[in-house]
Amino acid sequence: MNPAYNRAQFVISVASLPQLPSENGREVAFAGRSNAGKSSAINTLTNIRGLARISKTPGRTQLINFFEIDESRRLVDLPGYGYAKVPEKMKIQWQKLLERYLQTRECLAGLVLVMDVRHPMTEFDQQMLSWASQVAMPVHILLTKSDKLKRGPAMSTLLAVRKAVECYDGTVSVQLFSSLKRQGVDDVHQCLDAWLGFEMDVAKVSE
Repeated sequence: MNPAYNRAQFVISVASLPQLPSENGREVAFAGRSNAGKSSAINTLTNIRGLARISKTPGRTQLINFFEIDESRRLVDLPGYGYAKVPEKMKIQWQKLLERYLQTRECLAGLVLVMDVRHPMTEFDQQMLSWASQVAMPVHILLTKSDKLKRGPAMSTLLAVRKAVECYDGTVSVQLFSSLKRQGVDDVHQCLDAWLGFEMDVAKVSE
């Protein structure tokens, strides 16, 4: 594991685009339907318990939360969507905020889309993929809670989702992931390393 992720720390929460921090460096955003395991995934990938707040109440993440790895790299926790018991007007506001963030944030290097392996490719997930496709944003799908299924059904779901995203011409990758079992952590780190430019740092050192 790249030790840099262990140094991640919360920086700011924002409720609107004008509040976003400056666009220096690169950032990777995590999106997903409420209760898909997004916050748990961030905590597992950074190996920092409680970095992203986990709530038993779906939809608690209502702001865009920024976590700084170093002065030029960030992880971003986007508002969960779907189960939240909030007024429809607020859901529409979240939806617009997510869409505008994905389409206007120039330092955004990639999107990690978190789906519960038992309920993948919801209408919201497909909408996120569509938004990302419009701006040629690479997406890495985490099929979380894979420990909840036996290997056969989990692999079947993995193959089915890979088949479903073939239309995105190779810009979308998919893997199984379990925060509880720490399954798939190395694969996600490889993706994050590439998007955040850690691989370029290694190349410079080796020259």
